[in-house]
Amino acid sequence: MRAAYFAFDRFPSSKGSAVHIGQMAAELFDRFGGGLLGVLGGGGLPRYQREGGVQIARFDEQIPNLIDRAEAYSHWVARHLAPHLETLELVHVRDPWSALPALGHRHKVVYEVNGLPSIELPHTWPQAAPATVAKLRRLEAHCLEQADAVVVPSSVIGDAIRRMGINPEKVFLVPNAANPVTPTPTAPTAPVAPTAPTAPTAPVAEAAGAASATPGGARPPGTPERYLIYVGALQRWQGVDVLLRAFARLADLTELRLVVCSSVPERRAKPLQRLADRLGVAERMVWRFTLPHDEVAGWLAGAAVSAAPLTACPRNLDQGCAPLKILESMAAGTPVVASDLPAVREILGEDGRLVAPDRPAELARAIRILLEYPDQARAMAERARGRVPSWADSRARLAEVYRRV
Repeated sequence: MRAAYFAFDRFPSSKGSAVHIGQMAAELFDRFGGGLLGVLGGGGLPRYQREGGVQIARFDEQIPNLIDRAEAYSHWVARHLAPHLETLELVHVRDPWSALPALGHRHKVVYEVNGLPSIELPHTWPQAAPATVAKLRRLEAHCLEQADAVVVPSSVIGDAIRRMGINPEKVFLVPNAANPVTPTPTAPTAPVAPTAPTAPTAPVAEAAGAASATPGGARPPGTPERYLIYVGALQRWQGVDVLLRAFARLADLTELRLVVCSSVPERRAKPLQRLADRLGVAERMVWRFTLPHDEVAGWLAGAAVSAAPLTACPRNLDQGCAPLKILESMAAGTPVVASDLPAVREILGEDGRLVAPDRPAELARAIRILLEYPDQARAMAERARGRVPSWADSRARLAEVYRRV
């Protein structure tokens, strides 16, 4: 193998990270005529498979402790790199556990930073000891310093990397992207059951890193007549609880529904579903779980408003974020209301409604304005659609990073 791509993420999956991995890995393997793709498995995915010139290996050890699992994965990466050390020219990694075993060899290493575990861990695992977080910070700094290039999806994350003392000349912006969606309207059908889950599906071809086609905008069966939408995971920093409280303030709009297209299984939504019950909005909600990516595009294209209520926590402020949910909403021509955070402003500019984070009343007011002035909302959404970089644009930037190293 001349090239390898490693990520401590399940792939394929319904998460936005899987979309990003598919596109970035596709560019790497197109350039080098194939290679080795190492990712997380489980959920019935095969441990090994081959797709054309790409050999896919999946780490699927069930280790409850996150740090123990990450370290076991890092040793697994080292074992899979070992047979190819004489031929590898470039290794692309997404996290320090992938980066550490890839460093110190003859090949070049491109480290793509979508988030810093030392910042994210305290939000995912609040019980994490400060000493553990400090060790993670040192590990990140070492890997970033030793990498030949660092790729970031937003200038906010890039600034965070530079503040760590990393040479700014080797930090490159390769933004997240979304391909345009052409809506295909269909007549809405009877509302679906509020909590019906959908099993994950993902074509194996995506696991080869093949560039996905532009998703269609066909409206899925069972969509409500008029609805808001949230797309993504359900961690606390996503602010879905804020959105539920805002939706409760729109009770006078009796025909309006809130659709949650979550990238995680239904069991993780139980606390939010209980909150919806307490707020009295459960009967006005539609939950969908781990939908295929092209189906999510249809739900987005049919929505009146897409909401991204990110909280003002260090995870979203200190390192920034570049949410695909916002870019894909923009590409679908759906008006966006989102938290006024630096990374969100970088994406939306003035072509979305920005509200102070963690304030349900302000979020509800912004949603109401977009619903009451649909012509202005559509015009704003069309301007936003023109701002979205395509995956071809982002891949071209990544190709230039590869050429430089």
